[in-house]
Amino acid sequence: MFTANDLKQLSAKGIKPEVAERQLKYFRDGFPFLRLDRAATVGDGIWQLTDEEIDKLVQTCERKLGNRKVFKFVPASGAATRMFRDLYELIQADDDVESVSVKEIFDRLENFVFYPELKLIMESQNIDSSDKKRIAAAILFQDGLNFGNLPKGVLPFHKYASEVRTALEEHLVEGALHAANADGSVNLHFTVSPEHQQGFELLVESKLKKYCELFGIHYNISFSQQKPSTDILAADHDNEPFRDADGNMLFRPGGHGALLENLNEIDADVIFIKNVDNVVPDRLKPTTIKYKKALAGLLIELQEQVFEYYRLLQNGELDDDLKIKILDFLTKQLSFQPTADISTWPANEVKTYLQHILRRPIRVCGMVKNEGEPGGGPFWVRNDDGSASLQIAESTQIDMNDQKQKAIAAGATHFNPVDLVCAVKDGEGNHFDLLQYRDPNTGFISIKSKDGRELKAQELPGLWNGAMANWNTVFVEVPVETFNPVKTINDLLRAQHQ
Repeated sequence: MFTANDLKQLSAKGIKPEVAERQLKYFRDGFPFLRLDRAATVGDGIWQLTDEEIDKLVQTCERKLGNRKVFKFVPASGAATRMFRDLYELIQADDDVESVSVKEIFDRLENFVFYPELKLIMESQNIDSSDKKRIAAAILFQDGLNFGNLPKGVLPFHKYASEVRTALEEHLVEGALHAANADGSVNLHFTVSPEHQQGFELLVESKLKKYCELFGIHYNISFSQQKPSTDILAADHDNEPFRDADGNMLFRPGGHGALLENLNEIDADVIFIKNVDNVVPDRLKPTTIKYKKALAGLLIELQEQVFEYYRLLQNGELDDDLKIKILDFLTKQLSFQPTADISTWPANEVKTYLQHILRRPIRVCGMVKNEGEPGGGPFWVRNDDGSASLQIAESTQIDMNDQKQKAIAAGATHFNPVDLVCAVKDGEGNHFDLLQYRDPNTGFISIKSKDGRELKAQELPGLWNGAMANWNTVFVEVPVETFNPVKTINDLLRAQHQ
């Protein structure tokens, strides 16, 4: 299958030949679809907290979170190229026809926080205010603002009375407000691309002292990159390795699912996960912080009960009373529905099964009402053993040719804003090996191109999809106000970011 040169390429990346062979098998056979049982809805898989419950959970968080080692994990890899897609298309177009989004950009150019700097560039380069293509180039390219080559995390997002803040700085502020440890430290970890890490480090170096003094804390900032061993072979139309003109195989990054390896190396008790572009200015932070704390408070309460039930199972026999309590806890609190025939099992098998289910990482995920944003949704999924659990599913994981599955997908009332808080240690303080709790039979295949030739690309199970498929999962409804991503430059013109 692989030539001597192929094996050398694989070895250089730390990829075993059997792993590469499995990747090619997925190209040939595809990934199996999830078996949706039903959409998760409020009262059936999604918690809807009352104001009183939120206040109680916030108090739990404020009382107990600081006694745990807390990290904030922010996926921040990649350039912001897609954010400026419409401006690239404007530059490349042969005519001057404007899309609606491009018209909005130029009608409201002065509303962008970077406008004063852009104006100076326009003046220095003698760019007329009516020359939209040159203005777009001044925003995107190296002799201007160079935004097209920078990661979102270092782009200016919000303007304040005396400063402009980048997305990274807003995460520094957020971390100080909801993720501080008892010793006054705030641990933030950013996953970045190799070519961008220095830019992140320079920004942190220039800004950190200000935020330390502002909040009376100290930060521990760390960075990591996707591991070469998580790269995936590209394939040609025959599902064989895609090769360049020299016969070398082409590898592509494994997508955000590859970050499971990075997450697995974080030494923490509790980890908050949130995308780099989902931030708001200070005036809108109170709601975000309140719900962050509520989710963490719920995680702590659930984890404490898990530890107690696991301890009871470890130290004694499973009597009927304890069995009923644990099964009730699993179904009503952890949203896990055991296989239907568990009532017929011998007591020792039930005990082993319950221990297995309890001894897993836990995640509490915020879910917002579906208002048409792209992204995965919350569903009950039927597992191979007949049990049902909560999963975040993307459309590519669902068989849309199956009318029943399509109808279930269409019935989703909420969607995933990537707002997670995770517990990754067991009751003895041992870190779970998170790689053992993913579903390797999930992933994504798409059509890309290289040097004018089409290729098939494959991504690992998404970090909050298949990579966390076998975690204990709880979904909680959070206000849409807590979800304000910047996917395009136009999003910075939304009221939330002005």
